[in-house]
Amino acid sequence: MTAILLLFVLGVALLAADVFASSFILAICGAAAMFSGCALAYRHFGPFAAGGAGAAALILLAGTIYFELVVLPRTRAGRGLVVESTSGGPSPVVATADVVGKPAEALTTLAPSGYVLVDGRRYEAFSQSGHVQRGAALRVVGLDNFRVIVTKV
Repeated sequence: MTAILLLFVLGVALLAADVFASSFILAICGAAAMFSGCALAYRHFGPFAAGGAGAAALILLAGTIYFELVVLPRTRAGRGLVVESTSGGPSPVVATADVVGKPAEALTTLAPSGYVLVDGRRYEAFSQSGHVQRGAALRVVGLDNFRVIVTKV
């Protein structure tokens, strides 16, 4: 009986520790420990005890998941584990159709991708003309997803 209880406690502890790990290895080990506890209960006490052990394992599993997903994020320690904001970096500038046809200047070497300046704003660009030196005069001829398509003047 002690071995069964210890396997269940070990299984719950491993499932709870899996929150802090970046893989499912601890969860798999915890599930294996609980399954072993159920197998021992079946071997020593019969199918009725194994069914009870299985039900207890499911209840412990549900309680552990509830604690990890509902209770823990509300605690001071849990709030430190939850990501609540973005990195704070600038969002990418998406070019609109009004930049097509405007002159641009190569801020970096375009080989064939790089950055250009159009109307004082920096855009990621792709050069149809191939390799373009920094500072070269360009013209915006189109848009492609999040970048402008430029060509030499």
